[in-house]
Amino acid sequence: MPSTASMPKLNESEFEALAKIIYDRSGIRFQVNRRYVLESRLGHRLRELELESFDQYVALLSMGPYQNDEFQEMFNRITINETSFFRHDAQLEVFERVVLGEMLEARKNTKRLRIWSAACSSGEEPHTLAMMVHRTLGVRLADWHIEILGTDISERCLDIAGSGTYSDYAVRTTPDLIKRKYFTQKGNQWVLSDEIRQMVGFELHNLKDRMAAKRHGTWDIIFCRNAMIYFDDDMKKQVLRTFHDQLAEDGTLFIGHSEIVRPEDAPFVARSERSGFCYRKA
Repeated sequence: MPSTASMPKLNESEFEALAKIIYDRSGIRFQVNRRYVLESRLGHRLRELELESFDQYVALLSMGPYQNDEFQEMFNRITINETSFFRHDAQLEVFERVVLGEMLEARKNTKRLRIWSAACSSGEEPHTLAMMVHRTLGVRLADWHIEILGTDISERCLDIAGSGTYSDYAVRTTPDLIKRKYFTQKGNQWVLSDEIRQMVGFELHNLKDRMAAKRHGTWDIIFCRNAMIYFDDDMKKQVLRTFHDQLAEDGTLFIGHSEIVRPEDAPFVARSERSGFCYRKA
């Protein structure tokens, strides 16, 4: 493995070109003070491709038949997908005890519930939501049509999500009772039960693509936690307006605990549940 000293350096113009590609394709804004992140995480990739400079790498991402494949490879390397099952349990309790109960009551005639987990990474969040719906409905589940969709921009993450096989680290915040009920342990791997896996579908989706979001119609509940912290104001506003358009009139949007929705971003109002970090349409 080449030493750090031998890695290509990312100069200012190369950084600007690379950051523009990332922003244009994903909406993620890399500020100049994070140039070292791109340089360190992509240096080894340049060596693998036998490229001598980031200028050559920018060219690879900008033209030719493999630019889309390489963007996926690059994106997998520059993003940190920090997630786990049952993460931020106080917020999930608001989902299960309050919002889910309200929505099941509101949909008792149609018996149809739709949940979108946007920027779901490797699928821990939508699978967690499926477990909560499963244990809430119990034997009534057979009478309901439950649609849970997890979307992400990373193909690698979606491959993990689709496999339903997770590491010890992914289940570190999962209660033992849940692990016994919904997982099978195989060495240091945890395999999700078929009944939960079958409740969740996964799809490659870029949050910049508003038309793709529209094709899925209206959702009763939308989760998008800790993704918007990587967006600038324009991108955040675009994403929130997409969520507003695709959320049912009585639906609820959940966001990350370090994120806020301002009135000028989209017409949402915060719900009053403590630790919920959730919003309704204004």
